[in-house]
Amino acid sequence: MSNLGIPEFIFVFLAVSAVALFSFLAVASWADSRRRERESYYRSETLKKIAESGAGGATALEILREDDRISSRKRRDGLRLGGLINIAVGVGLMVFLRQLTGDNSIYMVGLIPLFIGFALLLHSVLSKV
Repeated sequence: MSNLGIPEFIFVFLAVSAVALFSFLAVASWADSRRRERESYYRSETLKKIAESGAGGATALEILREDDRISSRKRRDGLRLGGLINIAVGVGLMVFLRQLTGDNSIYMVGLIPLFIGFALLLHSVLSKV
């Protein structure tokens, strides 16, 4: 390393960092897909055993409906959270740009995330997702 100058050292550092980052992302993505695959397999096996047992298909259908209700609620809660975050970002951006630029109307750019947040929030409240 002693024969590398500062620009070369920075280049090597950034190259190694980029390789490490994308390697981590690839392994994390692979591990997540394997986890989902295992969960799906175990879920289907459990439902098959329940349907084949004396409890019948009614219990399996009830479990499927409950899973659907839970996933729907998680999706709706995610939309609400995303909407609230976008509203906060929009307001914060408007305040920041207003203070930064003074009377210039560039602060109105903050209306973009603000209205996106309102749309997400409205969609989560009105839809039967």
